[in-house]
Amino acid sequence: MRKRRTGGPRGPTRVLMYSHDTMGLGHLRRCREIAHSLVEDASQLSVLILSGSPIIGSFDFRTRVDFVRIPGVIKLRNGDYTSLNLHLDVEETLKLRESIIRHTADTFDPDLFIVDKEPWGLRGEVRQTMEMLKERDTPLVLGLRDVMDEPTALVPEWERKKVLPALEDLYDEIWVYGMKQICDPFDGMDMPASVRMKTRYTGYLRRRVPSVATASHIPMTEDPFILVTAGGGGDGDGLMDWVLRAYEQDPDLPYPALLVLGPFMSQENQADFMERAAELDRVNVITFDSRIENLMARAAGMVSMGGYNTFCEILSFDKRALIVPRTEPRLEQYIRAQRAEELGMVSMLVDDGDRDPGQMAAALRRLPSQPKPSEQLSPEVLGGLEEVNTLARRWLERTRTGGQTRVRRRA
Repeated sequence: MRKRRTGGPRGPTRVLMYSHDTMGLGHLRRCREIAHSLVEDASQLSVLILSGSPIIGSFDFRTRVDFVRIPGVIKLRNGDYTSLNLHLDVEETLKLRESIIRHTADTFDPDLFIVDKEPWGLRGEVRQTMEMLKERDTPLVLGLRDVMDEPTALVPEWERKKVLPALEDLYDEIWVYGMKQICDPFDGMDMPASVRMKTRYTGYLRRRVPSVATASHIPMTEDPFILVTAGGGGDGDGLMDWVLRAYEQDPDLPYPALLVLGPFMSQENQADFMERAAELDRVNVITFDSRIENLMARAAGMVSMGGYNTFCEILSFDKRALIVPRTEPRLEQYIRAQRAEELGMVSMLVDDGDRDPGQMAAALRRLPSQPKPSEQLSPEVLGGLEEVNTLARRWLERTRTGGQTRVRRRA
């Protein structure tokens, strides 16, 4: 196994990112945003993303950003995993994923490896890769969102997965994509001082409207409108049902609504919601838009489940928002929404299963009079991408400032 040594030529800088992406869009979209920011900040840098997302090819990527698609798996309701498309046992699929990840890292030979959320990867699939890169003195960084889960659930999960040894012994730094004053993923956990010392809070990741314009296929003819989004949509049926009930009972709500169901919503639910919306004059429905930022920028307000990425977008586009967080299998969205409501940034409704249309209609009527997030928080809240660039640049320049140069293996 080769290590760094002094002297010799050094090629363009390379960053490898890993995102397990069982289902949903959150991990992929976060990694993509960070990758784009990194290559914009450094002209001689390339980023390769390892992703299990089945729709990664639907997104645009900037020059010097590319991806390797590893076979997909999905998490079942009982917590087990199964292969997404291949007729393979899940253990075979995981072995295949692990092999692709390790081989890609070995060949790409990154100067920095950034792992998203799962310290060992899905079922430990990046462990051997991290150990290999650690022997090469490649800096290893774990990126965490602002909220993971409630401590009573997260502590036993991390104990079972043996997360602390990875945080203490393998990772060089931990980046939390948020602000400690708003949400701290370690809140309520007895974290070792060594882990706290290597943790950096970056601020939230600012989002922008894509610079490349495309012809709109959105069936909205009236502005302003309310944008209703459930991210990937796999568990967004409750939100969509509740909003539709409100418009069915009260068709004179302040704004028309555009529902973005999400690519992972079941076809049965999609068909049902489209049929119901067709009966309403002021509700339109689409399944997916890979450049949804365009819609967010236009919208008068947003209704969402409050995942990390959507929360960043609410802040970035300074939108009045109503959050209807999921509470299973994790309380992540609920914790974030509750804290944001306490700070006056958003309003929140909790789905108790009844989905009273009058309650949702009242919340939608209050939405136009809510304060905007910018009225409650300072601009530094959205400094995440700039801070990530700074942190990454420090690690990538470490070999030069330390008088060492990595020599890549030649075929």
